[in-house]
Amino acid sequence: LQNLLKQNGPMEAAALAEIMGISAMAVRQHLYALQEDGLITFDTVARPKGRPAKLWQLTPGANKIFPDAHAELTTGLIDVMRDTFGEDGLQKLLDKRAAQQISDYGVQLDAASSLDTKLALFAALRTDEGYMACVEHKGDGTYLFIENHCPICVAATSCSGLCAMELDVFTALFAKSAAVIRTDHIIAGARRCAYLITPTP
Repeated sequence: LQNLLKQNGPMEAAALAEIMGISAMAVRQHLYALQEDGLITFDTVARPKGRPAKLWQLTPGANKIFPDAHAELTTGLIDVMRDTFGEDGLQKLLDKRAAQQISDYGVQLDAASSLDTKLALFAALRTDEGYMACVEHKGDGTYLFIENHCPICVAATSCSGLCAMELDVFTALFAKSAAVIRTDHIIAGARRCAYLITPTP
């Protein structure tokens, strides 16, 4: 259930029940238990007819049940690097990591024959790293590259340069075929990170 909410965003109990193949009552019992634990909450949304709908969604506290990429160790290392090398030194290390990511991803993506294929492959690579990534094709010819989870969220909160670097990596990887704009940002309070990919002529 938590994975469904993480991947799909706010959902009604009935929709969750249909996907899970169990009764709506069973889903509601699970939802209320998770609510008591502070892992989910709901918003009430008015409908044209009938009773308002309850849309259930994860709280920020639910991040602890998903992979965190050894957050405590990572944040500790970031603090040590900042103390040892200063902000400029830390930025140089982040730049070096970004260059390495661009190189590593690039080797795997260069064989892709189209932007479609490249995005699908990149989503698979990022999912393997814990980002729960997917691609949505939009009607206007653009794409939305979505990451439903951030396994480095705690570290990124401690070091904003990590998020800036992620955007730099995306931009560099698709520079020859598309423009990239981040539209949703977990660190800024969104439930996911998302990037609008606009093919260039």
